[in-house]
Amino acid sequence: MFIGILYLLLTFLFCFILVHLIKLAYLGVSYIKKPPKAEEKPTPKKEPVYYIVEKKRAKKANYSDPKEIEFKK
Repeated sequence: MFIGILYLLLTFLFCFILVHLIKLAYLGVSYIKKPPKAEEKPTPKKEPVYYIVEKKRAKKANYSDPKEIEFKK
């Protein structure tokens, strides 16, 4: 029974290492084919500009007579 668990662990370890080696090899090949670009200065992102738009109000055609205000003496 212990030999079966040992084989299971060894198989898992072998597959785990094999998968990671393939991933690293793929990264290495892609790095060789396409070398990284020279370091560029990061351009600051422009902040979006928001405009406040007011609704146009219709002009009044007729105005009421001015109100008289009386002050107490």
